[in-house]
Amino acid sequence: MKIGFAGLGVMGGPMARHLVQAGHEVAGFNRSPDKARAWAAATGGRFATTVAEAAEGAELLVLCVGNDDDVRQVVVEALPHLAADAVIVDHTTTSARVARQIAAAATEQDRTFVDAPVSGGQAGAENGQLSVMAGGDAEALARVEPILKAYSKAVKHMGPSGSGQLTKMVNQIAIAGVVQGLAEAVHFAEVAGLDTTAAYDAISKGAAQSWQMDNRWKTMAEGQFEFGFAVDWMRKDLGLVLDEARANGAHLSLTALVDQFYSEVQAMGGARWDTSSLAARLQDRVRKP
Repeated sequence: MKIGFAGLGVMGGPMARHLVQAGHEVAGFNRSPDKARAWAAATGGRFATTVAEAAEGAELLVLCVGNDDDVRQVVVEALPHLAADAVIVDHTTTSARVARQIAAAATEQDRTFVDAPVSGGQAGAENGQLSVMAGGDAEALARVEPILKAYSKAVKHMGPSGSGQLTKMVNQIAIAGVVQGLAEAVHFAEVAGLDTTAAYDAISKGAAQSWQMDNRWKTMAEGQFEFGFAVDWMRKDLGLVLDEARANGAHLSLTALVDQFYSEVQAMGGARWDTSSLAARLQDRVRKP
C-alpha cells in the first residue's frame, strides 16, 4: 500500500519502519526535516519535505504527532492530496472532541478518519507490539487493520469517532493509579528497611502483580527514570482526561491528585523523566533533613 506517515519521533519512527519492512511504500514527514531524512536513510523509506508530499496519492495516512493542534494542521494540509477514499489513522493521543471534528471534515472530502491511540510505549513501538484502540468507521478500520498489524499486537474497534480517544483516557487513568500505588509501595518498603528485591519476589506472583510492577519496580527502587513516556506527555494526557471528566460528570479524584503529583515531579526537574518517576517525589522527601 502507498502510505504517508507524519511524525517520526520515538513512537512514530519505529512504527513507520515496521511498515517499510512489511513491504509498503512509505513516505515519512517530520516537523524536524533532519529526523525524517535520517529515518529514510536508515529504513529505506522515502523522505518527504512536507505533509502534502507525504500524502500525495497515499491510500493510507498515519499520524503520530503531538496534540490536537498538530493533528488539525496535518490533516488540513494532507486532505486535498490523498487518494480518493483514503483512510487517515491517527495514533496521536488527543481530545475526543477533535477526533469527532476531524472525522466530519474528512467525510466531507470523501475520506475517512479513524482515531486510534496506542498503548505499549516506546518498547511496544520498537518491537511491533502496540495495542490500538480505535474509534470511527468500522469498515475503514477493517480495511487497514492488516497494515496496522505491522506494529500492533491487537487492534480493537471501540465505537464511533472519539471512542478510541475515550478508551485511551481509560488506559491513562488506570496507569496513573497503578504507578502511584507502586511508587508508594516501593517507598514504604525502603523506609521500613526491607530489601526491595526480596519484597518484589514476595509479592509479584500474587494479587499485586502488574505490568508496571514487573517492569518498573527495580528501576524505581534504583531511582532510574529514563524509560520512555515522559511526565510532560502524561500530564498532557491527564489534562485531556480531566477536561473530559468535567464535561461528562465522571468523578476522578485520584487521577486529579496524581496529576498534581506529576506537576511536583516537573518542578523537581523531571519533565522528561518517565512516568514511574512518581517514586522520585517520595524519595526526595526521605532524603531531605
